[in-house]
Amino acid sequence: MQILITGGSGYLGAELARQSVRRGSQVIATFLRRPGNCPGVQWELLDLRRRDDVSAVIAGAAPAVVINAAYRYNDWATSADGAGNVAAAAARAGAHLVHVSSDAVFSGAARWYDESAEPDPVLPYGAAKAAAETAVRAVLPAATVARTSLILGDGRSPHEALVRGLATGRRPGVLFTDDIRCPVHVEDLASALLELGALARPGVHHLAGRDALSRHELGCLIARRDGLGASALRTGTRAGRKPGPLDVRLDSRMTQTLLRTRLRGAREFLGPGCADSSNASVTAAR
Repeated sequence: MQILITGGSGYLGAELARQSVRRGSQVIATFLRRPGNCPGVQWELLDLRRRDDVSAVIAGAAPAVVINAAYRYNDWATSADGAGNVAAAAARAGAHLVHVSSDAVFSGAARWYDESAEPDPVLPYGAAKAAAETAVRAVLPAATVARTSLILGDGRSPHEALVRGLATGRRPGVLFTDDIRCPVHVEDLASALLELGALARPGVHHLAGRDALSRHELGCLIARRDGLGASALRTGTRAGRKPGPLDVRLDSRMTQTLLRTRLRGAREFLGPGCADSSNASVTAAR
């Protein structure tokens, strides 16, 4: 199968490329600054803000599946408009599109969110991701929109690097006890996205881990896995300190019934950890 991955040099994109090659697919992956180093991948420079370039790359690749894993946190034109450009080009090429979205589209007011929940973002990044979902579904109704949460698990994620820096005293800061998410392992997420692409499943799907954890409890799990002292991790609260949703939990049970890939919880893939000081953070995903 021919597959094209936008944002292929990013953390998730690199894992998608690696797994796709391993499964025998022909893989074209795009990058903005520098190509990745996954063997067997054809790399293409692409700026999603340039509509004609997006159309040319996708038309030239003629993929069966396009996975849009590209975003820039503070760049609406890439995260929102760029997603629309990818959807339009995928539609013209007759490719199935899997668009990677985020739990940032939610405010946290409802706490648990299943696939029927309507976005209600409270930050510009969440608004950009919600706008991207709208554009993708308007341009290509058969597309898959896959919302996910905090991605980590193989030791190379930004959050894991942050925890190691805090635990060893190389970085200042705290881990919030009131900032709750459902972390997902990057390998599980990539495998599930490739499954949804192969199935050409339309509509919205949630791909998150089963455990709802605070940043501090998650940090404890990471530190202990890495043989570091969790007691060195300082705690704090996000409320009143940093804007944005506090408690956002993706309910992935419906999507999980469609998949062979099992979306593990962080307690499973990181091992036993310490209890969090926040009562709200220790509620497991239902």
